[in-house]
Amino acid sequence: MRRPTPLPTPPEQETKPAPARSSRRGREDADPTGEGRPIVAATGPGGARADAADEPPETSEALTAGDVWRAARARRKALRAEIRRFTRRSRRRRLIWLCALGALVLLIGGSVAAAYSPLFAVEKITVAGASTLNAAAVEAALGDQLGTPLALVSESDVKAALIAFPLIETYALEARPPHDLVVRIVERTPIGVIESGAGFTLVDAAGVALSTTEDRPDGQPVIAVDGGIESDAFESVGLVVRSLPADVRAVVTDVSATTLDDVTLTLASGLVVVWGSAEDSAYKARVLASTMVANPAAREIDVSSPDVVVAG
Repeated sequence: MRRPTPLPTPPEQETKPAPARSSRRGREDADPTGEGRPIVAATGPGGARADAADEPPETSEALTAGDVWRAARARRKALRAEIRRFTRRSRRRRLIWLCALGALVLLIGGSVAAAYSPLFAVEKITVAGASTLNAAAVEAALGDQLGTPLALVSESDVKAALIAFPLIETYALEARPPHDLVVRIVERTPIGVIESGAGFTLVDAAGVALSTTEDRPDGQPVIAVDGGIESDAFESVGLVVRSLPADVRAVVTDVSATTLDDVTLTLASGLVVVWGSAEDSAYKARVLASTMVANPAAREIDVSSPDVVVAG
């Protein structure tokens, strides 16, 4: 398909030539010879240039090398100032952290040095919790700890010194700066004596021998069990005796058992109490006390079934 012939341009709409530019390229276009000679424009009436209105005035000049150098120097100067400011702030922050760390190290080091120095040496040993034991004897046994810094008191040395006192079940050390050491002990509770060829051996519920004497200690029942202190019967006897009220415990003269379910007590009045196993011992102790009050002439009371007590 052929393209239509374009319409002719009206004379009043013809494009006018663009005004000459003030740039170098514009001057070169105006001077086709390239010799750099000024071009004299035609003047109209009154001596005015005909193309003065069409040529814009020059408003800026090209940047020189000096301008670029000065701008670069100003930029470097500003950058150095910013680096100095940032470095000064970092140095100040680092100095604060170093001072705080130094103070902490000095505090910890001083505390440790003081704790291990003679300034906190043991000058007094106190034994707390002793009732049957002689507290003065225990303090004398720990005398080698005098003069030792509190932080260097050895638990193994203390334990070796306290082994000589079988009545001590547990103990704990308490340091009281600057010079006091407190030893808190828990004594073993004896439940009775076991008669043997060597005499009467006082034992606790765990079967630990506390002492041995030729004569029977006052207030301690004689324990007779099958299988010895390693048996279940002995363990059941220990639980029963420790659950008895103090007034009943004080009048018990003998405790026997062949198994863990047939513990029997004999009181100083001759009353025989069939206890049975160690289960519900606290309940059985209350039932026994009330039954003894209700039946003062009874020779035997069976509380092995505490809900059905038999007194005769």
